[in-house]
Amino acid sequence: MKLKRRPIIAISVGDPAGIGPEITAKTLALDNIYSQSCPLVIADAELMKRAIQIAGACLEINIVQKPEDGIYTQGCIDILDIPNVDLSQLEYGKISSLGGEASFQYIRKAIELALAKKVDAVTTGPIHKEAINSAGHCYAGHTEIFADLTNTKDYCMMLIDKKFRVSHVTTHVSLRDIPSLVTKERVLKVIDLTHKALVKMGIPIPRIAVSGLNPHAGDGGLFGFEEIEQIEPAVKDAKEQGIDVTGPISPDTVFVKLHGGQYDAVVAMYHDQGHIPAKVIGFKYEDSTGTLASVAGINVTLGLPIIRTSVDHGVAFDQAWKGVANPESMMDALILASFLANKNY
Repeated sequence: MKLKRRPIIAISVGDPAGIGPEITAKTLALDNIYSQSCPLVIADAELMKRAIQIAGACLEINIVQKPEDGIYTQGCIDILDIPNVDLSQLEYGKISSLGGEASFQYIRKAIELALAKKVDAVTTGPIHKEAINSAGHCYAGHTEIFADLTNTKDYCMMLIDKKFRVSHVTTHVSLRDIPSLVTKERVLKVIDLTHKALVKMGIPIPRIAVSGLNPHAGDGGLFGFEEIEQIEPAVKDAKEQGIDVTGPISPDTVFVKLHGGQYDAVVAMYHDQGHIPAKVIGFKYEDSTGTLASVAGINVTLGLPIIRTSVDHGVAFDQAWKGVANPESMMDALILASFLANKNY
């Protein structure tokens, strides 16, 4: 990846009781990160000192008050210190309002810096939705926080693992609510956001497939009318706008075609429809140990006025603070954030 410069990427480490601090430390100990970016960690400095020890990383800490004070040199983590974690009260691997409040403050600060153009992009570690809500912040997830705090109306989630890319029409909602949310206007908007994102990622003429909502994409109305009444008209309008898009395609085959290289992205209708194939592709377990040998994949929020990438996994409380967490997704998210920041430059 040829870069014009090293962009400053703010990293909100996520819930302090989860694996976010550890995978941040492990990622910033890698040789290739500082050649591509200037990572600025948004976290409690004392928390990160412990994370560095758990990670077994040989890293110094440089505490800064503002992004321009960073050293951004291999072997040293620049931390914008937000001292909001009482380590004597923090229970690793457990849900708490303390963890929820701390992680929310990291996110809010990172967004504030990005909106003020003090940093070029934001990469987020994993949060716990119940912890965030128990701290009084009523959001379904990271995506909704970013949309709210940036005053963004039209946005969507995209999961990426190399050439496997999936955007979502709906995400964190009950299955019973999904049909009413799959509207022509929303499907068309997500197709458009996906197209624009792929162009920014270096694909001049993206090939997009749109999944059906129902089994066999409704089978001509036998299993539902959402495809006929909402999805097909959205695809038709997108084609008229010059977008190379196909669908609706049966959900049980469209991801196989994406994996085979027939498309550059799929627009999925709901959370699990898109997340399950993406995680089957990107996550690999070791049979003997039950640990994740591979945790590939990135979560990107499309439509925001700032760049936001994220790990594509949760807080992994069962692995937290044991020194065994896999940093692969955090590394991928940082690298993509650097690439997108350079495209914006």
